[in-house]
Amino acid sequence: MLAIGTLSRRTGTKVQTIRYYEEIGLMNEAGRTSGGQRRYFEKDLDRLAFIRHSRQLGFSLDSIRELLDLSDNPSQSCAEADSIARRQLHQVEQRIKRLQALKKELKRMVAECDGDSVAECKVLEVLRDHAECLTEHDEIGA
Repeated sequence: MLAIGTLSRRTGTKVQTIRYYEEIGLMNEAGRTSGGQRRYFEKDLDRLAFIRHSRQLGFSLDSIRELLDLSDNPSQSCAEADSIARRQLHQVEQRIKRLQALKKELKRMVAECDGDSVAECKVLEVLRDHAECLTEHDEIGA
């Protein structure tokens, strides 16, 4: 049996996050010692590592819940897991497009700022008036 601190260290997940995952049902409720301390099995460590890695890849908690349900029922087709991963890939691609547009706009703002006076600052001018932007960064990936 593993203490919550051990789970935390071995997965790089904060103790409060582990408790939260229990609270929302992503992790099974831990067993307790007579002193009330949480105790976990190796399978709980594996599940937490799965959740942690999924979060690192940007999956939402709802998507992780779906993936865990699939993982808990290994006889199912993996088509649904593939669909969830494709949906996440699309979301990441949209975020990248938006970030590229933001980068382009920020580079332009910085390049056009001559650093003289605030009254003529291109950075502040663009921030004041969205019409000064050359990219539609607010609409990309929305």
